[in-house]
Amino acid sequence: MKQDMIVILDLGSEQNAQIAREVRALGVYSEIHPHDITAQALSALPNVKGIILNGGPNRVVDGVEIDASRAVYDSGLPLMAVDHKGEPDWPADDDARRAMLSGFVFDLCKAQPNWNMENFIADQVELIRRQIGEKKVLLALSGGVDSSVVAALLIRAVGKQLTCVHVNHGLLRQGEPEQVVQVFRHQMDANLIYVDAVDRFLDKLAGVADPERKRKIIGAEFIRVFEEEARKLEGIDFLAQGTIYPDIIESGTKTAKAVKAHHNVGGLPEDLKFELVEPLKMLFKDEVRACGKALGLPDAMVYRQPFPGPGLGVRCLGAITRDRLEAVRASDAILREEFHNAGLEGKVWQYFTVVPDFKSVGVRDNKRTFDWPVILRAVNTVDAMTATVEDVPFALLQKITARITAEVPGVNRVLYDLTPKPTGTIEWE
Repeated sequence: MKQDMIVILDLGSEQNAQIAREVRALGVYSEIHPHDITAQALSALPNVKGIILNGGPNRVVDGVEIDASRAVYDSGLPLMAVDHKGEPDWPADDDARRAMLSGFVFDLCKAQPNWNMENFIADQVELIRRQIGEKKVLLALSGGVDSSVVAALLIRAVGKQLTCVHVNHGLLRQGEPEQVVQVFRHQMDANLIYVDAVDRFLDKLAGVADPERKRKIIGAEFIRVFEEEARKLEGIDFLAQGTIYPDIIESGTKTAKAVKAHHNVGGLPEDLKFELVEPLKMLFKDEVRACGKALGLPDAMVYRQPFPGPGLGVRCLGAITRDRLEAVRASDAILREEFHNAGLEGKVWQYFTVVPDFKSVGVRDNKRTFDWPVILRAVNTVDAMTATVEDVPFALLQKITARITAEVPGVNRVLYDLTPKPTGTIEWE
């Protein structure tokens, strides 16, 4: 690695990620490590210029106050102790905090602001080539931001040694499978295996109304399809994953409980026959997007909205039927198009449609109808733990309503969900 590094040691703080991001915002690379890092582990880190001892409310573990290892104090590196208990050695004011951090990073540590995407990509290409050599690597390419950026990075590093498998389970948004094929097979010349598993998934989901059962069926079937395709290939030694830094942080540390489990952090089988390749595992989400842009991926892919793993399967409420699933897909496409035309794309965190499993009476062409409603949802959030509802102009809502009721078969009403989180959740299932 060519970049200088500041190490953040977790001594019970709940703001490790925030400090790491603030250091990176200064143009200097940073990583979070456990408080008891060994001398060997510390010396193995490249270009370390200083260490931040990041204390906080979880500093007492099993009745004992934890401290950095002896190796840290003996390292000879500049140290800065931070305590997030509201004490005066860590200013609450953002400008004062950044000034203190900048003084430590640049004046005391003499770090160079050389953390940028060009350097990151050059480093990762070198590391990937060193890890994979002349062997082959396999990637499940969902079309989401993380897997797409991993694919682009691996293509740059090892080209045709990468095989991507894109499984179309029928629960993607309008145009997404076609975009994956167009970008990776035709524009980036990747080895791409496209699997049309729509009927297979929808047959498995027939009559299943419970959202957790739907999730489990979709997840399990995806693994089966991917494994079947992998068995058809020969000489695959590596499995690439779109693991990113928040996945690792949220999966827990020595001083903090996990926020949520991530399938790609500690959830893989112990008898996994592949060696993992995870080139994005030290990037935050906004950095992943910046990496995708630098690699030449289209904006529609780089800035793709957050999308649940089960896809539209949890927005077609209750038991999934093909006609209601198409109503979700078509109405979602209209909503996204109109938000784009209104200049709201990129300004609203997430927006989508939901079609519930009930009907209501309506009128079309002077005749009675008995059709579904479409529910619109548009929310803003920083951390997805809480969310506010976007104040969409009423004229825009009227335009979207007119288009959906005119263009989407089987729909006669459009509703707007005004519920924040809490009490609602972002998704309906």
